[in-house]
Amino acid sequence: MLGFAQFGNTVVIADLEAGIGTLARLEAGTVDAVVIVVEPTPRSIDVAQRALELAAQRGRGQIVIVANRVIDSADEDRVIAAFPGHTPVFVPLDQAVANADRAGRSPLDTAPGSPAVLALLTVADRLTF
Repeated sequence: MLGFAQFGNTVVIADLEAGIGTLARLEAGTVDAVVIVVEPTPRSIDVAQRALELAAQRGRGQIVIVANRVIDSADEDRVIAAFPGHTPVFVPLDQAVANADRAGRSPLDTAPGSPAVLALLTVADRLTF
């Protein structure tokens, strides 16, 4: 899960531990947006649904659902069904990401036109207030 907060002209993005523990401890109004990253697997979807409920109940600001490592339309359908009322961003399983990781570099630098990078730019667009 990513946390995103803006303080004047300062933007803070925090990569929080998996699960809902950190989200449960945040005070109301401490983040402007929550990015819930989910893989198209039953266990991941279950945790992401609980995170979504918690974020919505506590007014955690904008919520963006990001489905990671999506392989096919069945994966997309599974995520869409799990999060009605939300339009997830689908990040495909992309060898360019693995290649960049092995090289110790960012996929944005090594493969800026790759499907995963383009999907992640969509996430950035959604977070632009």
